[in-house]
Amino acid sequence: MKPNAMVTSDHKKNKNVQMKKNVLKITAILGLTTVLLNSCGPKENVPLVYFPDMYFPVAYDPLMKAQDAYSDHENEIPAFVKNSFATGLAPVEGSVPQNKDGIFEEGLLPRNVDEYNAGYDASKKLTASPLNPANAAKDIERGKMLFDRTCAACHGTGGDGQGPIVQSGAFSGVPNYADREITVGSVHYVLTNGRNAMGSYAGQLNAGDRWRVAMYVISAFKKGAAAPAAATETAKTETTTETKK
Repeated sequence: MKPNAMVTSDHKKNKNVQMKKNVLKITAILGLTTVLLNSCGPKENVPLVYFPDMYFPVAYDPLMKAQDAYSDHENEIPAFVKNSFATGLAPVEGSVPQNKDGIFEEGLLPRNVDEYNAGYDASKKLTASPLNPANAAKDIERGKMLFDRTCAACHGTGGDGQGPIVQSGAFSGVPNYADREITVGSVHYVLTNGRNAMGSYAGQLNAGDRWRVAMYVISAFKKGAAAPAAATETAKTETTTETKK
């Protein structure tokens, strides 16, 4: 074979290889462009969805039937069917209620010193808890139990500020309730927000139980303080009955 023929043959081979590479590059670029354009398109017109919940998250309304945003089939989840298809299911057996008293005051927590002081002053004007007055006796009984478990270590079972921690010398400055001007509102406020060296007990006692402890403190340690609302109503009823007799 002549040398010129060999050079021409090698040149054609190199040219073919280069053309194949160019075709592959162009095909790859076009494919990538197609994928990118499709992925950036409107979500309501997605050609292929691998994880539909990520594109169409289902926000359940607890009082309405649950529906899949990406499907027309009926929702046949057994728990929903038994509940007339509503998704707001009842708590499972043995669940512990977190706020069965329905008292929500945490949204009003003070954000600075001025708000705290203003709130404390205002709390002293509260002489009755928002709990049902008819349950005052039971609430005070539970308040005593909670006080003995949670507060007596510092405040003492007699409310004199001589709990075992204070008597051990590990802590001092706990006041005697008898020497303080307090109300059920101010005791609850301090339990919720803390005061001086005492921190907040909102994490240890729920909203209703903080009122119960405050009711017990006033009932047990502040002689002559305003009686619980239920007791006051009972006294009024008895007085009215005796007058009629």
